[in-house]
Formats: sequence, C-alpha cells, structure tokens
Amino acid sequence: MVEPFGAGGGPDLVARVIGAKLSELWGQPVTVENHPGDGSAGGPALVAKSAADGYTLLVNTSAQAYSAAFVDDLPYDPLKDFVPVASLTRQPYVLVSGGSSAITTLSELIAAGRAEPGALRFGSTGVGTASHLGAEKFNLEAGMRAQHVPAGPGDSIGDVVENMVSGRTTYIIAPIPLALAGIRARKLRALGVTTKRRSPLLPEVPAIAEAGVAGFDYPIWYGVWVAAGTHAGVVEKIATAIRRVLAAPDVIDELAKHGAGPLSMTQPEFAQFVLNESESAAHIIQAARIKRSNLS
Repeated sequence: MVEPFGAGGGPDLVARVIGAKLSELWGQPVTVENHPGDGSAGGPALVAKSAADGYTLLVNTSAQAYSAAFVDDLPYDPLKDFVPVASLTRQPYVLVSGGSSAITTLSELIAAGRAEPGALRFGSTGVGTASHLGAEKFNLEAGMRAQHVPAGPGDSIGDVVENMVSGRTTYIIAPIPLALAGIRARKLRALGVTTKRRSPLLPEVPAIAEAGVAGFDYPIWYGVWVAAGTHAGVVEKIATAIRRVLAAPDVIDELAKHGAGPLSMTQPEFAQFVLNESESAAHIIQAARIKRSNLS
C-alpha cells in the first residue's frame, strides 16, 4: 500500500489500520510504504507504473480526484491511469490560523479577506491537493480573495504549518489529526471545521457552516486505487475485502479515534464518485478563475 504524504499523516494512519486487517484476512503481509514529495505525485506515479496485478495499491486522499483538474504536467493521468477500487473514510478538515495571529474567529478572517482582497495568504500541501481546493472553495463561498502559498519541493505538512505559525501565511485547511497537537499547544487556533457537523475530536470548534458560511461542506475522503489494466475480478476481490474490513467493529472504533468514519460504496459507485469529485473541482477552478499549474 503506497501512500504519498508521509508517515503520521491521515492516509498513513488509515492505510496501516486497513493494511493490518487485510493481512489477517488474506493470510499474507500487507505493507505500507510512504512516498512523499514531488507535490504528493511521487506515490501515485509509482503505482501508475506498477504491474497491473493488484499487488500494489495506492492509498490517497480526495486530491487524487482533484489533481486532474489542477495540474498540467503530472507524470500520470489521475483518471485514466488508475482504477478506483474502494472508498475508505470521510472526515472534516479544520481551518486554522496561527496562535499569535490577530485573527481569532472565522468572522474576523472573512472580514479581513473581504476588506483587502488578495492581502491574506493561505498555505496548502501543494497545487491541486485537497487542502488547496478546500481553501479555494472556502474563499469562493465566503466572498473573499487571498494569495495561495503552496508547499515547496520536499516540504511536509509540518513545514506548511510552520509557515503559518511563523506568520508567512495567515490560514490553512489541515487534517484534524495533524493539527491537534498545535491546537492544544496554542500554536494554532481552530476557527472552524469543514463539514456541516462538528468533529468529536474538536467538539468546541464550530462548523464553518454555522460560523459564517452557510451550507459549507468539504470533507476529506480517502480511497484505494490500482494501476489501469488490472483485471476486473482482482479489483472486485480487493474491493470486497476492504468493505469487509471497514465493517469490523474494531476498525470502526480505531478510525473514530482519528475523527474518521467509514465511507462504504460498491466499486462502481466509488468509480462514479471519483469522477463526480473531479468534475466538482473543475467547477471550483472555473468559478474562482484559478489557472492550471505545473508541478515543476
């Protein structure tokens, strides 16, 4: 199982929970390999070039669907070079500012963004990633403009957070498990979660939808893909096993500790879901007048 963001991140945590149970179910080792870097394109590129035999799986976020609409020079086609196998989980992000920032509430952030269009700066893990699209969606629905500061080559989510703590950026949308330590240490200030319901990990933090942007809903979701050309029978075998694993009570409990809930679909439903999410990203790009970008 290849994941493209690095050890300790959401995809890594979910992959290890699912991988351990698949190993038990199949009676053979299922390992997780971290391949961060290259704007989170290194891992998917590796899987796209792998043998289409079902032995190399990509565990990725919703960015796998979104990147097709954002980036021109990816070393693979996010839609054509992969087969969507199974959905895994769904959970909110949290929108955070720096702990020492003068912006302490979501309404203050929106007011500042509207008062000086383009003056605020927001970070992300890279062009076309889910954190980028989520911030663009937020800006659009909040009626404000801000400058995007994507992660540089080799930067981790920790570097993105540090940019904001040091004041180089004003806000980011981050996975809750990765932001929790900073929030508890008061290096980060949680302004709102990105789903319509609050997160059990941050019950005191309002949903963005209740704190200033009515109807806002932007979860992070995870899924599994294999290389294009993998036999349909193999794809279905993997999909069936993953659905079985996700239904296990101990897996549900473990995912809940990280604020995630299972996202269960059939393989055809997930394939259509990925296509719909990619089209949704394209609509946001058009509405926000975002230029397609390059990795290099």
